[in-house]
Amino acid sequence: MSDLSALLAFAHRLADAAAEQTLPLFRAALEIDNKLGADGFDPVTHADRNAEAAIRDLILAEFPDHGILGEEFGEKPSSGSGDDFCWVIDPVDGTRSFIAGMPIWGTLIALSQNDVPVLGVMDQPYVGERFCAARAGPALHVRAGKSTPITTRACPTLEHATIATTAPELLISPGAAALWADISARARLVRYGGDCYNYVLLAAGFVDIVIEEGLNPYDIQALIPIIEQAGGVVSDWQGGPAHAGGQIVACGDPRLHEAILTLFP
Repeated sequence: MSDLSALLAFAHRLADAAAEQTLPLFRAALEIDNKLGADGFDPVTHADRNAEAAIRDLILAEFPDHGILGEEFGEKPSSGSGDDFCWVIDPVDGTRSFIAGMPIWGTLIALSQNDVPVLGVMDQPYVGERFCAARAGPALHVRAGKSTPITTRACPTLEHATIATTAPELLISPGAAALWADISARARLVRYGGDCYNYVLLAAGFVDIVIEEGLNPYDIQALIPIIEQAGGVVSDWQGGPAHAGGQIVACGDPRLHEAILTLFP
């Protein structure tokens, strides 16, 4: 179980299985369910459910003692002894983009060991690229069978930064909107949308800061190893661990991360 390279190879198999389910349904007529009903709009499709089911089936067959936490089908606790392994899955991160035909969604697959993410994969099968990393290894961009190491870029000051969030209206905690207004006004470039893509583009050196809140563990865990192994930092707004989700800030340059944390209440 300590061989992370073998476990990462298995995670690639999981991403391939998910792609077999999502690709035929992307930019196709879809039945869309709303998880929130009259209280709002939180869409889910057969692509979400089928992809997670395919991932779960492979995990149960290969590692029946491992835990599973997925957005669509909840949690299966681990049943093994010793190290506590759990696969954390978001089959389609960015379902709104998926149903709008925008190729800025991704399948997120993480493996945590004793609640610490040790490997992660973000796969975008429509454009044919994948980002991945395991602890003690490089962060990689995979395209057309070629793996290329990626690193974050140097950007020590907010005034030179490209900053991203999926949607500013999702920053709803007290003071969050004013905080975003201040930070985004000082940044060099601001981009919206992106979901998981913002984080891998940060790892690849194109984005410098991502700020979000309201995330679940399956929204962020796969992205943590990718960012960290590329040289970046991801934490909650108080500088603590990010694996539980909630309020998240990621920076490509650790100096920028330290500076940004001083702006949060």
